[in-house]
Amino acid sequence: MTQTHMRRASTLIQPRLAGDDGKPRRGGGTGPNTAVITRTKPQTKRPNLYRVLLLNDDYTPMEFVVHILERFFNKGRDEANTIMLHVHHHGVGECGIYTYEVAETKVTQVMDFARKHQHPLQCVMEKK
Repeated sequence: MTQTHMRRASTLIQPRLAGDDGKPRRGGGTGPNTAVITRTKPQTKRPNLYRVLLLNDDYTPMEFVVHILERFFNKGRDEANTIMLHVHHHGVGECGIYTYEVAETKVTQVMDFARKHQHPLQCVMEKK
């Protein structure tokens, strides 16, 4: 075999990487012996949201409900009064919308605070 035939034979035997056309690259791009690793972004899902609701009763003072809304839900006096009146007239009122852990914490805080002050106020959460 001549040298030309040997070069051709060795060229045919060498494996090629995907996208390698055998031509030299300019600008320091990926060459035939360079691998490119790509990272895929994990798909994140938004957490479920939960509504925190106050339930009306005939014994808890309105001012106590307003205090609860101001203290645990960061409502201003006017907004707290509006929510309290909604609870009073409609039997239930929304205090806020939160992720599960936050909603659960707020419900527990409100219920503990109401029990500590001997009020039967009920606070629940429901999936939005």
